[in-house]
Amino acid sequence: MWWLENSARRIARLGLALTIAGLAAGCFQPLYGERSATGGPGMRTAMSGVEVLPIFAPNGTPLARIAVETRNNLLFELTGGSGSTSPTHKLDVKLSSTTLSVIVDINTARPDIENYGLDATYTLVDLASGRTVLTSQTFARVSYDIPGQQQRFARARGLRDAENRAAKVIADQIKQRLASYFVAGT
Repeated sequence: MWWLENSARRIARLGLALTIAGLAAGCFQPLYGERSATGGPGMRTAMSGVEVLPIFAPNGTPLARIAVETRNNLLFELTGGSGSTSPTHKLDVKLSSTTLSVIVDINTARPDIENYGLDATYTLVDLASGRTVLTSQTFARVSYDIPGQQQRFARARGLRDAENRAAKVIADQIKQRLASYFVAGT
């Protein structure tokens, strides 16, 4: 009879767990759903209302190309490739970059592996009230190889690919933070 008591307890626990799961299921809201839980506009509409300002970088510098790449990635991430709606918020992004030699060949004193870093500081301004509603920072660190000293263009191409990856990571992190703001309001 002891096994009957244990199985009755297990069934009661399972029933309790299923009841709690059923009650909590009504609280679930998909982050990128078409409509919010309150019936207002969905995340896609809120994100497409963000106007991404041009990112300042001195002309002719590598950071100027990365600024354009980051802005293009942000525009695509926020609108999904479709046109934007009338702006409700303004996003201002500032970038800075770093390059660090991680592994250096002891014979030639040339780097074999380098890290590329991209730091972003951004602010989101509500256009209706004119106040800053979100200020934050993010960063991306990506590494790239320099496959040999005879391949002189490999370093340049590796650096460019690392810059593009870092710009994509920065845009994705900013998008995720903005989505969190639009859902939670903080």
